[in-house]
Amino acid sequence: MTWRPSKPPRSEQPPQSLRPSLDRIAARLGLAPPAVLGPVFARWEELVGADIAAHARPRSLRDGVLVVVADHPAWATSLRLLAGDLLARVREATGDDAVRELVVRVGEPGPGGREPRL
Repeated sequence: MTWRPSKPPRSEQPPQSLRPSLDRIAARLGLAPPAVLGPVFARWEELVGADIAAHARPRSLRDGVLVVVADHPAWATSLRLLAGDLLARVREATGDDAVRELVVRVGEPGPGGREPRL
């Protein structure tokens, strides 16, 4: 009987995909899978148009709830009225029903912007 290692050392193994690990981590945190997060956050302006994107940004996507922060109450009201259409666009882009609800808040939509805790 000849001894052989159970599998080759990591340096000799082919690269592994990160997707399964990222999907598991996202699920544990209640987040949408990266395949859903990517299109929503990276293609926001394409999904909603330049006018809306100039005044509102997605803040989080957790447990099927997409939180969008608008820079003015008037924009927040408009987004709430457009919620059904915006959800349809997001679902079409993601090919998934991971986004079930849109919540709009007023705050600073930029990166690291502050928003009131509701």
